Amino acid sequence: MIEKIQNNDLHKALESAYAVVDFSAVWCGPCQMLAPVLEEVAAQMPDVAFFQVDTDENMELAVQYGIQSIPTLLLLKNGRPVDRSLGFMPKPKLVSFIESGKNK
Repeated sequence: MIEKIQNNDLHKALESAYAVVDFSAVWCGPCQMLAPVLEEVAAQMPDVAFFQVDTDENMELAVQYGIQSIPTLLLLKNGRPVDRSLGFMPKPKLVSFIESGKNK
């Protein structure tokens, strides 16, 4: 399951051992393509928390994390950003991105 972030409140993601934060928007085509891939991976990786941030509704978070294009995935380990990825990625690449970030 992917939890939707509201009111610029990222505290649950920051408290997770591993978190993937999807910065996206409803009008973004590549974001909409990535969403079902993220849902599938989230269902297969129970040790990772998944969050979705609508950049139009949470501009403060987008600015705070330097998001300049979407979709951007931010990988957090114990509340600290360890990696980021821009644009759409297929499931195998997404899984690899997350696994490699967990080892950083």
